[in-house]
Amino acid sequence: MDFTLNEDQVLLRETARAMFGNECPPELVRDAFYDVTSTGPEAASSFFDRHLRDWAALGDAAVVDLCLFMEEAGRVLAPGPAWVNTSLFLPLLRAIEHPSADLVAAGEVTGTVAVCGRDGYWVLNNDPMRSFVPHANEVDVVAILSAGNQVSCVAVAELDLQEVATLDRSRPVFQFAVPAGLDSTEIGAEQLAVVLNRGTVALAAELIGVGRWLMDTTLEYVRERVQFDRPVGSFQGLQWKLVDAALLLERADAAVYYAAMCLDAGAPEQDRAVHVAKAAAGTAARRWARDGLQSLGGIGFTWEHDLHLRLRRAQASEQLLGSASWHHDRLAELIFAPD
Repeated sequence: MDFTLNEDQVLLRETARAMFGNECPPELVRDAFYDVTSTGPEAASSFFDRHLRDWAALGDAAVVDLCLFMEEAGRVLAPGPAWVNTSLFLPLLRAIEHPSADLVAAGEVTGTVAVCGRDGYWVLNNDPMRSFVPHANEVDVVAILSAGNQVSCVAVAELDLQEVATLDRSRPVFQFAVPAGLDSTEIGAEQLAVVLNRGTVALAAELIGVGRWLMDTTLEYVRERVQFDRPVGSFQGLQWKLVDAALLLERADAAVYYAAMCLDAGAPEQDRAVHVAKAAAGTAARRWARDGLQSLGGIGFTWEHDLHLRLRRAQASEQLLGSASWHHDRLAELIFAPD
């Protein structure tokens, strides 16, 4: 495969990077982090409404294009439901030919997806309680996935949302009781797999963006921090640690965009590629969160530094849609499955 971006993709990445750089300062991210309410954080909702609704149509675009956008969103920790609305909700509505899909693509309706029961596993079930539903307080509709590949859509206004306490308040998650008597539509198993794969790879791309910020911030600091009359980045012990982390991130980056290309091409190895991508991206982001924290020393442990926001996102998103160990197990099942 040719990993070279075409002119349109380069423009997309540069436009997204400029938009996030100009419109999503650290202060906005912190405002969203502190302001999680049942009606949606004001800072996050305002930013999403002003800047991200117009990008919702990326849910219909090539997965590579979607990943380029999500990587830039992850780099700045862009507040709001862009990931779940664009990468999961819209593709799911398209798959079941829901009449609201065009409204979602136009940015007029937003939504999230509820899969987990009370156990927290991203496995279809009939649990009357749904938990770990991302950004449910910031959207209009929740699509509930149930056992038997059933999809039910319900307005958020009809749900009694309860926030679930997690490490990452910048991506709030909620639980609610599933209303009785909801109409449902069946989605084909292959269609559902494509939807979940798309959302998983987009989340992996976001984790790459988180890792990029952590790497850039760490390298900038170790070049400037002086100890024993020399920059701490000149010490071999620290260099080896950061080189190993950089290699993990570069391998993860290649795995994510390879998986995106496989999905776009409908390649037979797409399921394997998605498992590799999510596991690699989660591992790399967590590694940079750990090594970055150690490299920054005392300042990295302070609430005032933005590193802890990325550490929280890396830890929480590594578990979302399956941890690295879960994806490794699924990959092993595919590799060693009898022909």
